[in-house]
Amino acid sequence: MRNLVHRHLGKVVAGAAIAVAGTAVMIGITLPGTAGADESGDGKSGGGTQAAQQAGQDGAVQPGVVQQAPAEGDKGTGGDPLTDDETKRAEQIAANRQLLNSTENVTGQRGPQRLTVDLADPENNETDDPDAPRRADVTFYDYKDDTLVTKTVNLATGKVEQTGTQHGVQPPLSRAENVEAGRLLIADPLGAGLKADYKDATGNELTSPDQLLFNGAVYRATPGAQPAALDQCGEHRCVRLFPKVKNGPWIDARELVIDLSTRKVARLDRG
Repeated sequence: MRNLVHRHLGKVVAGAAIAVAGTAVMIGITLPGTAGADESGDGKSGGGTQAAQQAGQDGAVQPGVVQQAPAEGDKGTGGDPLTDDETKRAEQIAANRQLLNSTENVTGQRGPQRLTVDLADPENNETDDPDAPRRADVTFYDYKDDTLVTKTVNLATGKVEQTGTQHGVQPPLSRAENVEAGRLLIADPLGAGLKADYKDATGNELTSPDQLLFNGAVYRATPGAQPAALDQCGEHRCVRLFPKVKNGPWIDARELVIDLSTRKVARLDRG
């Protein structure tokens, strides 16, 4: 592969597992291999709920919401993973009208940003009960006020049994969030280097995030280690992207951070 570019953004990176040098604000990141990019397109992310549970819920438990539940469809049993029907039903129950009207997703539209839907752990007194009700933890992110919302849905009764809210908790990013971060980067003046590198690699103009595959890592601010525009990352939902040309090389964009909460792009200070 010819030596392509050495622009202000970075350079096209060839190879399958290139280590990214750590900075004061992000340590030990390894650029994923070819199979690591989110190429499935299914939008599922499995790690968010666990991260949220480990952080602990700081919001008060609110009363369950009763509404007309969707048809049950295909159901699992015991500790089986949620079926597609259960996943869809849990999300529909959790995203009630009040939530839809009071929240905002990653694109700035009405409604929360879905992150994960996972089978909930049984209650303590249900551990050995083979007939214990199946529940789902549905996790959303509200970009209106940077809140992580987790709703526990009883799939048998169609009720929301528990609601938790957290601030400053940033679980892994969904595919939709990575794609929107890519869209913002391409449209921003700081994305000029990305577009130039893409053209050098493919001969084509980069106009849409659909032309790339993305992995993204949540970025958290460390005092004094980044420009002031990124000081709220951690409270805001910020992402550092690792874009990949479809059927081609990775492009080094690690110096750029996209604040999805403010929809702004900034370059990290070089220490």
